[in-house]
Amino acid sequence: MNHNTPLSPRPLSDLSDVRRRVLSTAQLRARGVTAEHAAERCGPGGPWQQILPGVFLLHPGAPTSEERLHAAVTYAGRPGGGEAMVTGLAALALHRFTSAPPLTALERIDVLVPRTRRVRSAGCARLIRTQTPPVPDLVTGLPVAPVARALADAVARLTDPAAVRRLLTEAVRAGHCEPGPVVAELTRARLLSRPHVVDAVDTLLAEGRSVAEGRLYDLVRMYGVPEPVWNVDLRLPGGPHLGGVDAYWPDEAVAVELDTRAPRAAAARGGPDADPEWSASGRRREQLERLGITVVRIAPGQLRDAPVQQAMVLRTALMASSDREPAPYVVVLPR
Repeated sequence: MNHNTPLSPRPLSDLSDVRRRVLSTAQLRARGVTAEHAAERCGPGGPWQQILPGVFLLHPGAPTSEERLHAAVTYAGRPGGGEAMVTGLAALALHRFTSAPPLTALERIDVLVPRTRRVRSAGCARLIRTQTPPVPDLVTGLPVAPVARALADAVARLTDPAAVRRLLTEAVRAGHCEPGPVVAELTRARLLSRPHVVDAVDTLLAEGRSVAEGRLYDLVRMYGVPEPVWNVDLRLPGGPHLGGVDAYWPDEAVAVELDTRAPRAAAARGGPDADPEWSASGRRREQLERLGITVVRIAPGQLRDAPVQQAMVLRTALMASSDREPAPYVVVLPR
């Protein structure tokens, strides 16, 4: 075959720039290039190179980070495309984590594939198998694992406690995701048996609570909700301690509880009822409601994604207090 033969019947012009430079054997064949011709062009001094088994880079220089990513996904995916996605540190870099190493510093790119996929790690592509692949995000035209799953895959290979803590903290502080999904993925990956991961999760949860409290303060002040007393303990006069709440309106007997807990024990044992912290919270809420105190539970994600709706929920609960029997007097103490 002459080297000037066009790469048709399907021209390269129907592909994006990087996809013109990184092509699989099947993609080349669809464009009129035989395996023999591809091998010839990858010979010494040739214009192409084989970057991974069955994946070709159509120029002789070093691959860019973008080309390495596309090559890894092309190699790991099925011939028709799909089912492979970037994960681990490379995915976090694509999600714009500042605490993740730059793509140029990564020797290998982690790629998540179904457990049944018959392909092995090779070259820059390190395969991670999963029974149930998540729905990928599309970042710069690449399928990329969601943040929580990418974090778990990254943490599984990290031994530096400071690096793990920085990644988990940034996930919440920068608004990439909430603590719950991260802890669920770490639990699924059986990483909570590692002390440095447990310590990082404690930092993650503290950061998640701080972020959620800040959002609640902003909601009250930006959407015309009356100012409550913040972070207080409730107690019956001369009686038992009723528990702490994140915000309380004494005249209306309305309390807010931020649901910032991550059910580590529940995920490990098969349900929230198995988690003592969840059970104690449920009992506390039931006790307050029996006394006539309305408890509004708000998840951090609701404050982030739907603050207007949450403000309406709070205003409705406050206005409805006039239609209820007065709650018994409770003592409000700083927490």
